[in-house]
Amino acid sequence: MDAAGAGIAQPRLTPAHVEAGLLARYDGLSVVDAWGERSLFHNPGGVLPRGIYFATIKQRDGANDRASGLDRDGVFRVNTGVSRRTYERLLGAVPTRPDKGGVVSTGHDFQQLDVLMPHPVYAWMGWVCVLNPSVRTWHALAPLFDEAHALAQVKFARRVR
Repeated sequence: MDAAGAGIAQPRLTPAHVEAGLLARYDGLSVVDAWGERSLFHNPGGVLPRGIYFATIKQRDGANDRASGLDRDGVFRVNTGVSRRTYERLLGAVPTRPDKGGVVSTGHDFQQLDVLMPHPVYAWMGWVCVLNPSVRTWHALAPLFDEAHALAQVKFARRVR
């Protein structure tokens, strides 16, 4: 059964679809390959060395991030940071920071596909994620990406003052 509960499998997106969709929707983004992921930064005009994290697309496990099982064929994770208020409204209390190499304690199955959940490592910072989002889930995530981009714009403006 899909995340919406309709029982009908939804088409899945690829990492390239996700990246292209974010780049088309939001101005001022730059993309950097780092730490086994494609990181999208808000950095209009390339003013900052990298910019402000906006979203990431992770396609493989890392030394301190293995909870999602990204070594499974075709599995990727889309991540973004939202406000504490939004995080708590959607997922409950923000967890405490895990020890290095650890995973946040939320009770979630971090290998589940097409479900909004806490980021397994950075949930304590208000980051959320979805593994292999369907088209339906992707559209439902738009308000979260809108919020994340607005937050990145505010942080960028503070940093370049």
